[in-house]
Amino acid sequence: MFSGSFQPAIVSLFSSAGSEPLCLWSLKRDPSLPADSFACFLNDSESTPAPPDPAVLISPHPVAADSGDGQANNSQGMGYTLTQTVLHLQSPSLVTTYLRCPPHSGGRVLMGREGDLGLKHPWVHVQVRNIGRPWSFELGLVDLAGKEGVVRCSTFQNEPVLKLTSPPLLHLPLSFPSASTTPLTSWSTLSLNLPTLLSHFSSRALIQNSHDEEDARLHEIELPNARFSHTSYVKVYATCRLKRNMRLPWEFELYAEK
Repeated sequence: MFSGSFQPAIVSLFSSAGSEPLCLWSLKRDPSLPADSFACFLNDSESTPAPPDPAVLISPHPVAADSGDGQANNSQGMGYTLTQTVLHLQSPSLVTTYLRCPPHSGGRVLMGREGDLGLKHPWVHVQVRNIGRPWSFELGLVDLAGKEGVVRCSTFQNEPVLKLTSPPLLHLPLSFPSASTTPLTSWSTLSLNLPTLLSHFSSRALIQNSHDEEDARLHEIELPNARFSHTSYVKVYATCRLKRNMRLPWEFELYAEK
């Protein structure tokens, strides 16, 4: 998608304030859960407008913000919210509801140049709000030898694991700030250095079990072990709220109502 074009220092794949926020993305929903599996744009501080019927919006995860005297400074216990339009993505079935870039086409994943982001940026940043449900996102990383690995970060994962699937999957634990730490807001900016993540595919200590290693030999699974080349795709699963994705200049930072 971007491999044949000039890549500036800042590339934004998603911005909820843009005129066409999902022009580079496809949305996959669970048709068996019409009331619970959906995505909609709303004002973060008011959670309005409500999604179209039959979708039912869940209540965001409460966060008490400390005013300095040990008391929460928000009567609703939500901390500071954004007075901006954001994308709300929800589902009780995490794996069946997600956004993907590059998008699917006709229900299938595009192959070749159209199906590969080709972004060479070493850092990725995601602005996301904790909704209090399990959440996950993943990246396809490619080394200079053309070998691909998938990095998945999940709030329900307890420890890092390397699964020798095809392509190999590096599953990493992810956690939002605990409510007991009285964070100011449920919003977080996640920053990942991609070349350092790619290096973990060569760690045998992370392989889930010996059977995985035996299966990998049988299927001749190649692990990425060269230097980082580019990101092939980005996938964001339910449930969360998104503000922006990729590297951020100062004017796109998070702002709340005073």
